Amino acid sequence: MPSALPEGDPAPRDGSLPEAALTEVGTRPFGVYVHVPFCRVRCGYCDFNTYTAEELGSGVSRSTYADQAVAEVRLARRVLGDRDVSVGTVFLGGGTPTLLPPGDLGRILAAIDDELGLAPDAEVTTEANPDSVDAASLEGLREAGFDRISFGMQSAVPHVLATLDRTHDPRRVPGVVEAARRAGFDQLSLDLIYGTPGESMADWQASLEAAVGYGPDHVSAYSLIVEEGTALARRVKRGELPMPDEDDLADKYLAADERLTAAGLGWYEVSNWAADERARCRHNLGYWRGADWWGVGPGAHSHVGGVRWWNVKHPAAYADRIAAGVSPAHARELLDAETRRVERVLLEVRLADGMHGDVLDAAGLAAVPALVGRGLVDGDAWAGDDRIVLTREGRLLADGVVRDLLG
Repeated sequence: MPSALPEGDPAPRDGSLPEAALTEVGTRPFGVYVHVPFCRVRCGYCDFNTYTAEELGSGVSRSTYADQAVAEVRLARRVLGDRDVSVGTVFLGGGTPTLLPPGDLGRILAAIDDELGLAPDAEVTTEANPDSVDAASLEGLREAGFDRISFGMQSAVPHVLATLDRTHDPRRVPGVVEAARRAGFDQLSLDLIYGTPGESMADWQASLEAAVGYGPDHVSAYSLIVEEGTALARRVKRGELPMPDEDDLADKYLAADERLTAAGLGWYEVSNWAADERARCRHNLGYWRGADWWGVGPGAHSHVGGVRWWNVKHPAAYADRIAAGVSPAHARELLDAETRRVERVLLEVRLADGMHGDVLDAAGLAAVPALVGRGLVDGDAWAGDDRIVLTREGRLLADGVVRDLLG
């Protein structure tokens, strides 16, 4: 959840949506994202909307956050009226959601079920840092209804974690993975980051080997991005650390794809690999496929029926809005047909399932043969089913492929 909020149009104080957006409710999968903005320490590379205890200041407490989130879930019910949304996915991210007690997270999940209704096969995920859970808390989360957990492993190499300002001991990861399995989690994911300054190829391969050895159902591997305003960006600017090298990042992506594929994890999105279709993160697939979702919490973004809005950023401002009984939405935008088409190209082309050619305009269709000729788009998928499917080389150059498809 990025810390900077975009500009937009004023959002109604009651959170109401245009009737045209409400008529689309139920025609696409519906998810709920809950942003928990608390961290023990701020990682140097992170520009998400998160706060340590010192940064929160007076008047904001973790202990009251679950009540505020529940209140926003009830607001969602009022806004959506009696429309059946049948929530298919819930994702708790942050921050570190598991800094809150399992009982608090369970109350938020119960409110989503009570107010909006969880589908019988709903995927319910929480992120967790390896040092924020233990056997007892994992059992509590499973009992509360969470069936998928995503651990922020990032690296198995201590000096890489230190550069990222990650505080967990990498030796703790296998223990919490085993504890999560014992607690009954059906799906387990690991997040990795590659390209950290000072990380050698041997370091990255060691992290991949460790991750594969823990037997995850899903792995996300993201290249490090130096975001403006972060501690990492300031260190790079001062010359203390080098910028990530593009060739090094490409080599490490290829190494990840090779090792994860060999371990039985197939790519289904440019930065994500899963053991099978069931192990794919359905919540994130909803984002990539243009589904509807309600984002709960400070800075959280939502999308329903072509309306996108985002909440006020600071937990104190969010708490004030909730206490006043008004929507925490800061601003919103109404997406026209062309904007929605462009966003489909931006997102769907990243998927292994690909994007159907009917999303493209004439200029985009004209660009496809050249992309096939350059080996960036699978020629068989295009010739056989009019689908844009990236090759491995195309995945490395996905942004460039999108630019060509959008003219």
